[in-house]
Amino acid sequence: MAVPKKRTGKSAQAKRRANWKATIPATTKCSNCGAVVLTHTVCPECGSYKGKVVSIKNPNYKEETKPEAKVEEKPKAKRTRKPKTEEAKNTEVKETKAEEVKAETVSEETETKTEE
Repeated sequence: MAVPKKRTGKSAQAKRRANWKATIPATTKCSNCGAVVLTHTVCPECGSYKGKVVSIKNPNYKEETKPEAKVEEKPKAKRTRKPKTEEAKNTEVKETKAEEVKAETVSEETETKTEE
């Protein structure tokens, strides 16, 4: 990222900011009630926009309900399991044997402790 070599002076800063001016927001008259309204916004007095009732403030307001779009569900793809290779089968057998041996040693240790 670029970094300035020297500090900006006050006069240069002021010259650059000289064109920062506040502008008056554009307003129009409401076609329904005649109130002053910001352009492209709903009238806060009567709740209409471009001659149509769009806010609850208006007594003629009716809520439009749109029918929900139906979404078709795609059938789920069936997953097929890959056949286990010989190596995978051998490692599973080794793991289960190791667990059995651990269980036997733990049970033997508990038996010797109870005898003492």
